Amino acid sequence: MRIAAASLAVIGLVNGQSLKFEVASIKPNQTGETRYGIRPAPGGERYVASNVTLKLMITVAYRIKADQVAGGPAWMDADRYDMNAKAERPSSVEELHTMLQDLLADRFKLRFHRESKELPMYALTVDKDGPKLKPHEAQSAGDPWIDQTQDHFPQTTWHATFAPMDYFAWRLSQILDRPVVDLAKLKGGYDFDLKFTQELPPNIQPGALLNGEAIDTSGPTIFDAIRRQLGLKLERQKGPVDIMVIDQAEKPVEN
Repeated sequence: MRIAAASLAVIGLVNGQSLKFEVASIKPNQTGETRYGIRPAPGGERYVASNVTLKLMITVAYRIKADQVAGGPAWMDADRYDMNAKAERPSSVEELHTMLQDLLADRFKLRFHRESKELPMYALTVDKDGPKLKPHEAQSAGDPWIDQTQDHFPQTTWHATFAPMDYFAWRLSQILDRPVVDLAKLKGGYDFDLKFTQELPPNIQPGALLNGEAIDTSGPTIFDAIRRQLGLKLERQKGPVDIMVIDQAEKPVEN
C-alpha cells in the first residue's frame, strides 16, 4: 500500500505566528574531520551542527531513520555543513525542531512528500504484564531528552527525561537495523534508565581486546532490557513505514 501527499515544506505555527530562527548561518565544512554532531544547545536559544550532511539534518528535524529518506541529489549524503541558528527567545526542543524544519525549507529549498510502504520494521508495544514506566511528574515538564553514557563499551545506559514513546521509538531506530514504529500508544512523557549491551560493530569480534582487556558482552540485549526494565517489547515484523520522498533540494548560498 502506498499513500502519497502533495509536495510540501512544513512551517509550524504558534498563536498564529510562524516558528523561525531569528538568525542562522549555514556554511560548508571542508575540514575533512570525521567527528560530527547536531543538537539544540543548552538554554533553548540555539540549534548547532558541525560537519553534518543535509540528510542527517533531515533525519534529526523529522525524527526518522536515514533509510526512510528516499530520492534527492547525491550531495545530500556527501556534502557537509556547519550550522549555527539562534531563536528570538528561549524555546522548547519541539519548537526548535520546527524551526529547523523551516530552516531546511528556506536555505536548502527542501520540498518533499510522504509515502507509506510495507517494510521490515520493529513494532514497539506493551508487554503482556504491562508497562513499568514512571510518568514525568514535575510541575514544569521541560523538554524530552535521552542522554547516553558508556562507562565500559559496549555496556550502555540511556537516561530518559520526559520522553514520549514516539521519541523513544525514534532513538531506538538510530541504533537498530530497521525503523521502530510506536504501537504502544502510551500518552505523556516518562523518566527511566535503560541499561543494555549494544551489538558490536562488524569489525569487532567478541572477546577482542580494548585497552588490554577483553570486551565484556555480558548483560541484556536492547530487546531483553526493554522487556524486563520497561515492560515493553520490540517485535520484528513487516508493516507500514513512513517514507519521506525528496522532490527538491538545492545547495545553500553561503552566508
